[in-house]
Amino acid sequence: MTTVPRNGLRVLDLCSGAGGAAMGYHKAGFTVVGVDIAPQPHYPFEFHQGDAIDFVREHGQAFDLIHASWPCQHHTTLTKGTNQGRQYPDLIPAGRTALLATGRPHVIENVQSAPVRADLTLCGEMFGLAVIRHRIFEIHGFPTLQMPHLPHRGKVAGLRHGTWQQGPYFAVYGAGGGKGTVAQWQHAMGIDWTDVRREIAEAIPPAYTHHIAEQFLDHHHAEVAA
Repeated sequence: MTTVPRNGLRVLDLCSGAGGAAMGYHKAGFTVVGVDIAPQPHYPFEFHQGDAIDFVREHGQAFDLIHASWPCQHHTTLTKGTNQGRQYPDLIPAGRTALLATGRPHVIENVQSAPVRADLTLCGEMFGLAVIRHRIFEIHGFPTLQMPHLPHRGKVAGLRHGTWQQGPYFAVYGAGGGKGTVAQWQHAMGIDWTDVRREIAEAIPPAYTHHIAEQFLDHHHAEVAA
C-alpha cells in the first residue's frame, strides 16, 4: 500500500464494507477507522465489528469527520426493500440522528433513490473511471464542490441477449455472468486490495471520497488559519 503523509485527522467509516470509501480518505492523508456489522477480512485499516449506530453514539465525537454508507438495499431500484422475501432495514433516519448528535462534520452516501439530501452527486465519468456508479452525498458541516456531470461516452460493456456489447464501462454489481472479469472490475473501480466480487460490487470508488476529503481539508485548513 502506498504510504502518504498523515494530516493528523481521523475519519470514522460507518457501514464500511471492504473499504472503498475508506481508501479515498486514506489517500487524502486521514487515519481511518472502520465499523461494520459483518466481518470484513479485507478491510485495509483499523476495523471494529459491531453496530454502526451504537459505535457512532459512543465514539463519534472523537473523530474529525464521519462517513456513513448506510445500507442502500431498502432504497435501491433493484430490490425496493425486499429481495426474495428478505426484508432490508432502513438505517438512514436513525443514523442521521446519531450523526447530528455528535456535532461532528459528516457525510452520508447512498443511491440516488434514497431519502438523502443530494448536496453532491458523483459519477465515475467525472474521474475517468470505467464505471458509471452514480451516488449522492449529504454533506454536513463543510462546503463541497460539485464537479460537472460529463456526458457518458458510450455503452456499458456486457453480454446481453447472447451478444457482447462493447463499451467503456463495466456493470459492477450482481453475481451474473457477462459483466467483466474480476480484474476489469478492480480496474474500473480503482480497487486492488480485494478480489471478492461481492465486496467490489458493494463498494464505491475511492476517487469519490478522495474528492470529498480534499473539500473537507480545504475548509478545515481555512478554519485553522482564521
